[in-house]
Amino acid sequence: MEYYEFFVKFNEGDYYTCHDLLEDIWMTDKENLFLKGLLQMTVAIYHYEYGNVKGARLMMNAGSRYIQKYRPTYWGLDLEYVNDFISQCLIIIPQDIDRVPFEEVVSLPKLPTLLLYLNEEN
Repeated sequence: MEYYEFFVKFNEGDYYTCHDLLEDIWMTDKENLFLKGLLQMTVAIYHYEYGNVKGARLMMNAGSRYIQKYRPTYWGLDLEYVNDFISQCLIIIPQDIDRVPFEEVVSLPKLPTLLLYLNEEN
């Protein structure tokens, strides 16, 4: 149930709730690095939106590493699409900035939009 709710909340941009939903699932299945990868990617977006650029960079890199062995598709999610999003983000996220004040977040380059869809056939 939390997994389905994650898709809804992610597409609404509620990354904080996404973190809680994925963490609830991951805590019962800690061997599932797919969940940890999605969790790290989601936390990265959340950090970036609040000016923690270094945290976003670190979490996005971790998310990328964790999902690799699950590509191309896992639990109904197209991980090629997710991997492309993460790769784009890692190009866009500034390498020379660690943090900006929340009031200056609008000055950061915008990340691409990612909408997640569950493919029940996989």
